Amino acid sequence: MPSRESAPKPLRFEVGGGVTLVADGYGDPSSRPVVLLHGGGQTRHAWGGTARSLARLGWYAIALDLRGHGDSTWCGAGNYALDAFAGDLREVLRALGRPAALVGASLGGMTALLATGEEPRAGVVALVLVDIAPRIESEGVSRIVSFMLSRPDGFGSLEEAADAVAAYQPHRDRPRDTTGLEKNLRLGADGRWRWHWDPRFLAGVGKPQERPTAERLDAAAQRVDAPTLLVRGRLSDLLSEAGARHFLELAPHARYVDVSGAGHMVAGDRNDAFTRAVSDFLDEIARSREPGDPALERRPA
Repeated sequence: MPSRESAPKPLRFEVGGGVTLVADGYGDPSSRPVVLLHGGGQTRHAWGGTARSLARLGWYAIALDLRGHGDSTWCGAGNYALDAFAGDLREVLRALGRPAALVGASLGGMTALLATGEEPRAGVVALVLVDIAPRIESEGVSRIVSFMLSRPDGFGSLEEAADAVAAYQPHRDRPRDTTGLEKNLRLGADGRWRWHWDPRFLAGVGKPQERPTAERLDAAAQRVDAPTLLVRGRLSDLLSEAGARHFLELAPHARYVDVSGAGHMVAGDRNDAFTRAVSDFLDEIARSREPGDPALERRPA
């Protein structure tokens, strides 16, 4: 159990269109902020370990539930286009009132990329993309979508859900304690557990007319001028080594970390290595900023 000092503070952001985003804030709110954006089908709880570590290093870590996920609003209009996610992120950053670092995995990374590389440009001091880039593998996308669609009627127990996750991620040991899954599932009135995201989400992101083109994503990557880190899971079937290298050609200032033993869910597979890479990168960014900037000044751990 986390200590009282590490317990997150609940946050809410009104982003327009009747959508409210729920978040957990870790650390001192006056410290430099870093916003953590989960992948599609996940919730803010995917970042718990990383957020606590960043808070101990002097960051104000904000783990956000994206629209249609977790405790955030499930959009009545079913608008889950990537532009909607990016617009939400711009509103969150506007509400913070100061530049922030962004850490985005998969869908969260695409969201951060558009918000950082396209107009209106969000105030971003550093960008971390987690196993995502403009060019990704269609087979990996199909495998993720198939898993998300595979159990529309949910699970009879947490043990059953854990078995499904273990089959989907055979490289990861199945946890003996399944209580952590409760944060990513919701218990229905029928007694069955279902993933905590709006089923209409996949229809929204799947509309060809609403998906950014590869050319648009490439252009956004080329316009990112904030310090950037790309973190890839070496076992990933979504972001290939070629896809990572393509991104590095678009953003030659970016750094690259390839995490062994990790698949697409890098933070969940190798949280120790992932958190170390991200915290080292962000700490260096903070130390390189002009001393005296209250939003960016490094604070003691």
